[in-house]
Amino acid sequence: MTEATLLIRGGTIIDGTGAEPFAADIALAGDRIAAIGRNLSVPRGTEEIDARGRIVTPGFVDIHTHYDAQVTWAERLESSSHHGVTTVLLGNCGVGFAPCRPESRDMLVKLMEGVEDLPEVVLTEGLPWSWQSFPEYLDFLAGRRFDMDVAAQIPHAALRIHVMGRRGFAREDATEADRAEMARLAAEGMRAGAFGFSTSRAIAHRTLAGEPTPTLGAAEAELVAIGRAMGGRGWIQLISDFDDPAEEEWERLVRVARAAGRPMTFSLLQRESRPDFWRWLLGQVEDANAAGVRVTGQVMGRPVGLMFGWELSQHPFLHRPSYRAVMHLPLDARLAALRDPSLRTKIIAEPTEDAALRARLNNWNRIYRLGTPPDYEPAPETSVGAVARARGLDPAALCYDWMMEEEGRAILNRPLLNYADGNLDAIREMVTHPHTLMGLGDGGAHVGYICDASAPTHMLVHWARDRGHGRLSLPFAVKRLSSDNARALGLTDRGEIRENLKADLNIIDFEHLSLGRPTIRHDLPAGGKRLVQEAGGYDATIVSGVVTRRHGLATGALPGRLLRSTDTP
Repeated sequence: MTEATLLIRGGTIIDGTGAEPFAADIALAGDRIAAIGRNLSVPRGTEEIDARGRIVTPGFVDIHTHYDAQVTWAERLESSSHHGVTTVLLGNCGVGFAPCRPESRDMLVKLMEGVEDLPEVVLTEGLPWSWQSFPEYLDFLAGRRFDMDVAAQIPHAALRIHVMGRRGFAREDATEADRAEMARLAAEGMRAGAFGFSTSRAIAHRTLAGEPTPTLGAAEAELVAIGRAMGGRGWIQLISDFDDPAEEEWERLVRVARAAGRPMTFSLLQRESRPDFWRWLLGQVEDANAAGVRVTGQVMGRPVGLMFGWELSQHPFLHRPSYRAVMHLPLDARLAALRDPSLRTKIIAEPTEDAALRARLNNWNRIYRLGTPPDYEPAPETSVGAVARARGLDPAALCYDWMMEEEGRAILNRPLLNYADGNLDAIREMVTHPHTLMGLGDGGAHVGYICDASAPTHMLVHWARDRGHGRLSLPFAVKRLSSDNARALGLTDRGEIRENLKADLNIIDFEHLSLGRPTIRHDLPAGGKRLVQEAGGYDATIVSGVVTRRHGLATGALPGRLLRSTDTP
């Protein structure tokens, strides 16, 4: 054995393959796993970690993040680093910051602000813009250090705007010359090490002014030209409403994947308006794979929605005139005003005029206390509406009062997706399907009202330990979070605990693993706020053989690097 640099002694190994757990020591040598076995002998003085009574897993691979901006100013990619994640993929949903000409920066900033809830002032002050081309962006990231490895995709919106300028932002059809130039730049990005190409066809993806994402409805010829230019590497990642109608949109996207000769992966979620539509999509996925086109649905192990609170960016009273009269006040002053009985009465009495906003923000039967620890599968009878009916109360008044708890910092949860049935049974079917991957945590995005980067910990706590029925095995859950995602990205050097693989590992007190309550921090550029969710029970997270976190605290080590697809086998 190569001389060990770290020994993990006596842990129960969940190796990432789905195999049964086994007890063994793990010896690390530099950034590799050197040996696995019982009672390993290492030189005197080798650092040891006592893992008895703990599980040891591979580091988790998060395939759906939006750290495109955060990686340019931060070294620790929180919240992901709190939850055992050792590799992240950014550049999802067609949004990002490269390629970009100086005159186009404002368009990409406004788009990211609207689509991913990253305030313009944060991006304007934080982004160094030390690049124009996508290869230059990767080179910039290659010069930085992180607490995990980082991989990137080419975002369609940035590509389109770079080539077409305002025409692209305005969703004009690309000319043959435009398509050729986008294809050339996509090929250039793939040669530089991109892991794929991403696009959005979602109506909800808009700037704050209501302008749709530039890629909405992009022509098949445009997507095919870019896909064919990928050079046999990476995947096509997308989000679509499949409302075009669904059959036509699905067939169009499968044709793109077939023409490109690349796998396609897309966001798969249960909608309130079409609660069984996900089943139709999974049927199409099965047919596509049977026909030789590799397609996977990216799924989430819990509901996706909004967190409500006076301190957050969204809540049920946000668009009521009397609230808007005080919303500009600092939080403490605002809370003092909201405690005034007369203002409370006025706000509660005012309607939310916009019907779409009312459905999102004032559906009292779909709003719950988040709780401590957070409960992502609340019982229907615990909703604002159900409790108000049982007590003979006005649901708006009850919701207002719940938000005033915890000194005005209480958080409520409004599931928008994956909770149409009032439980997570549909999610279980998605998670266990052979053509799905675990993703959609959106780390680095929606910073004022979503904090789903904690999904890996939830997967272990809820699905592999605490759920009373339909529980999943721990080896299966770990495999989903590690090797399945690594293999989907073509990363064959990680995701499993095996000799000669990369030493990315977690040592976890599984019995006491827990999710913390999301909290607001004002640590973004320009003092911007973001939600961060911590976890308890991670004894250590190891990246490239180096301990990056111990018992929830960062060690200061930054072994994470930019990954390039060109460096993978």
